[in-house]
Amino acid sequence: MLDEVPETRSDLSTRQGGASLRRRKLLDRSIWIGCSLALLLVVVPVVSIVGGVVGQSVSHWQWGILDTLTSGTGGGLSNAIVGTMVIMFGVALLAGLVGVAGGVYLAEFCPEGSGGVLRGASEVLSGVPSIVLGYVGYVALVVFLHWGFSLAAALIVMSILVLPYIIKATESSVRQVPTSYREGGEALGMRTGYALRRLVLRPAIPGITTGLIVALAVAVGETAPLLYTAEWSSQMPTGHLTHSPVGYLTYPVWEFFNQPYASAHRLAETAAFLLVLLVLLLIIVARLVVALTQRHAPEQRGAAKTHA
Repeated sequence: MLDEVPETRSDLSTRQGGASLRRRKLLDRSIWIGCSLALLLVVVPVVSIVGGVVGQSVSHWQWGILDTLTSGTGGGLSNAIVGTMVIMFGVALLAGLVGVAGGVYLAEFCPEGSGGVLRGASEVLSGVPSIVLGYVGYVALVVFLHWGFSLAAALIVMSILVLPYIIKATESSVRQVPTSYREGGEALGMRTGYALRRLVLRPAIPGITTGLIVALAVAVGETAPLLYTAEWSSQMPTGHLTHSPVGYLTYPVWEFFNQPYASAHRLAETAAFLLVLLVLLLIIVARLVVALTQRHAPEQRGAAKTHA
């Protein structure tokens, strides 16, 4: 009988390495399966909801809905479409200016002691329910200031609602710009404002744009604040800031779907479909803006010159 060859240290190390490799592969496969299942749990409901909305609306689509005013629980949605666009434009202008300025201030000019307080206030604001903001806007603007149901009240409340998204995105994007950009501007003798515009904000535009698009998507999908401030109108927006209710697309989805009329159901389903298209359009615009701004970013231009 042959004597057993004693196991050397290298053989033991090889065996242990093989067992460790198998454990890592098993762990990697388990994590991959878990992530795939989590993705399915998100994708399947979204596809199901969007598919149901598209299927219900396309089956009875009529182009006349786009240029006809709402009449009771029938007619079209032209007043709601125009009202939604007006609200989006106003929120983008008002919340965009205040939010971007606030984010730049927190990232570049905020004193060290007050930065945490301002960020904390912004985070608290982001956690306030939208219906609470709508009620506060109703009491303060509609009733106390005697503005009535109006576009101005709706824009102020909706802008306050989405401000934290824009501030956070702007601050994060500006802080991610390399410090060497600022130092290079100072070395060249640039004024602070000029260097901020040319060297800091330009590379930060993709992140700022993403935050603004997310804010607009949130504003498009809100109903409760608008019920308290803009109420509803079956007519086109008058252009007056006060004492003039405004129509918007989320109102038919919320109100008409519970009505016992086929025409009301069609308007609710079509309004939901238009909201889905609007959010999709916002995502496409955001991707285009990000692609265009990244193409002209300083590091991309430098890389292009190097390859040339």
